[in-house]
Amino acid sequence: MSNHDLILSTPAPARPWRERLGSAVPLLVLGPSLVASFVYVFVFTGWTLYISLSNSSLLPTYGFVGLDNYASLWANRRWNIAYNNLFLFSGFYIVGSMAVGLLLAILIDQRVRAEAVWRTIFLYPLAVSFIVTGTVWSWLYNPTDGIQAMVRGLGWTNFSFALASDRRYAIYAVIITGVWQSSGFAMALFLAGLRSVDSDLVKAAQIDGASTVRIYRKVLLPTIAPIFLAVAVIQIQFAIKTFDLVAALTKGGPGISTTFPAIYVYDLMFQRGQIGEGAAAAIMMLAALAVVLVPYSLWVVWRRRKEAGHG
Repeated sequence: MSNHDLILSTPAPARPWRERLGSAVPLLVLGPSLVASFVYVFVFTGWTLYISLSNSSLLPTYGFVGLDNYASLWANRRWNIAYNNLFLFSGFYIVGSMAVGLLLAILIDQRVRAEAVWRTIFLYPLAVSFIVTGTVWSWLYNPTDGIQAMVRGLGWTNFSFALASDRRYAIYAVIITGVWQSSGFAMALFLAGLRSVDSDLVKAAQIDGASTVRIYRKVLLPTIAPIFLAVAVIQIQFAIKTFDLVAALTKGGPGISTTFPAIYVYDLMFQRGQIGEGAAAAIMMLAALAVVLVPYSLWVVWRRRKEAGHG
């Protein structure tokens, strides 16, 4: 037998117990959270899906009724209004918060004085919960005590600012409040992206005689294009799960004009005791969220593989 065969046949020395424990620590730390996440996401989602196909009412039961709950859900006028409100709110909320956030980021990017103070002011709404935001803005929209009463007290007796009390415009009151809350978040991400752009690109454009507007339009904004997509996806998640803002601001009213899917799910499950139909509504919300997250996740994976392929 050659020396080479002897070396290959010699068993590898056992690793010290400290080394084995060190390699097992990450699994011990992450294991419980991974198991809890799996149960919370997949097991509970599967259970909710099954409940949505059952005849559950006040308590969960397991009599299979197929898609009856979904048919009843989509036949309900309030649910259709809630879903329409979701799309209307999402469109204006995302575009509005991104537009305001981008404008604020560009203004701060000009190296203004007291930049830290301005950043804090614009980011402050993000530190406030949606419940607090909705409550405060409900005071501002109140026609007897809010902005309308204050301006009329100054002499403009025809001034009107009772958006939240008007069935036609209440949804826009929710949109304005949501944009105020989230524009600081968009500003922070856009500003970080603008500050991360290679300064040599900007200097080269300046040497070529490009104006500030052209530099932003042709150099900076195209460079941070992935941030636009990331901000939009995050804001869409906020929009789909909107509950506390509406609950504090309008409570779904006047009437049902500002009902959102999350409000309707809560009402079905905890007010009316219609668990089966409430579970169906929750699954429809999950489907709306999946329509956003799944393509985005696939795009991120594709982009990373493409970057890795280019070395």
